Amino acid sequence: MKFYPLKVKDIRIETSDCVSIAFDIPPQYKEVFAFQQGQYLTLKTVINGEEIRRSYSLCTAPAEGDVRVAIKQVTDGKFSTFANQKLRKGDTLDVMPPMGHFFTPLSQTHQKSYVFFAAGSGITPIISNIKAILTTEPQSICTLIYGNQRVSTIIFKEEIEALKNKHLGRFQVFNVLSREKTESDLLHGRLDKNKIAHFLDKIPSILRGDEFFACGPVDMIEAVKETLFAKEIDEKRLHFELFNAPKTSPKKEVLAKTVNSHAQIKLDGLTIDVPIDKGQNILDAAQMVGADLPFACKGGVCCTCRAKLIAGEVEMQANYALTKEEVAQGFILTCQALPKTEKIVVDFDIK
Repeated sequence: MKFYPLKVKDIRIETSDCVSIAFDIPPQYKEVFAFQQGQYLTLKTVINGEEIRRSYSLCTAPAEGDVRVAIKQVTDGKFSTFANQKLRKGDTLDVMPPMGHFFTPLSQTHQKSYVFFAAGSGITPIISNIKAILTTEPQSICTLIYGNQRVSTIIFKEEIEALKNKHLGRFQVFNVLSREKTESDLLHGRLDKNKIAHFLDKIPSILRGDEFFACGPVDMIEAVKETLFAKEIDEKRLHFELFNAPKTSPKKEVLAKTVNSHAQIKLDGLTIDVPIDKGQNILDAAQMVGADLPFACKGGVCCTCRAKLIAGEVEMQANYALTKEEVAQGFILTCQALPKTEKIVVDFDIK
């Protein structure tokens, strides 16, 4: 997976601290940047002499013909600050093709009910899914429960209202505000476990959803999981994506299982030999010898550093991105994988 230089064709101010950026896709790259709803792009640029990579979700649906991501400025965020304050139309960024599996297959014949939980910028892949569903599945319905601090911080507020008006009876929205009073107690507060349970009690039809999606910080994701599991919702119907994750160091019990190792890493048809010290992850070790492996978050949240373990064993410190099926098939996140055997073989070319 490599980067492509793309020009910024449009920058739209969504809120006081969030912009959406559309890219000009040359004809020769059209197939490369074809995407599914809910996927993300990994962007790369140099800021103050330092190469910075970040992953941002697409906020458009495939049928819109617009490759656009939203970037909310975060405190001390190097890339997000650059994008919100300095990036201009006509600038060029290095962009990796779409990745991710935060979606389900769509069909015109489906008659399904989709339920979405989002907090803050977690709306980005959610709105991509909602637009695709409402357009592709005329007999399906969507429910959005969206948490923000204030009305002014609601990303895509006007677009969400327009979608609701266009698809009357098929799209209902509940904006939950934590720092502004509302007429309803249901719509005031944070999307924690109690609030989500309150929604399920007040609007029991939500539990009849066929697919449930949630995107936001770790605590909200866990609240959604626990509440829906308690209602015996099948895990296969739940789809989660984090927009951040806590940075952690390897635990003592994990380190105890690791060894000094040697890795053969296959990428773009080439094989790279990489020595790995005890307690070191594959990605860091490869970077120390100058190997340019694909990566973005280094926190186990995105799948940019995903590869298949062909031989040997590893211990993953965290995994917020791979599905159980992918793990069973032998896929790993190299930013989180610490070798447990003296030799491992990893292949980035197997998808």
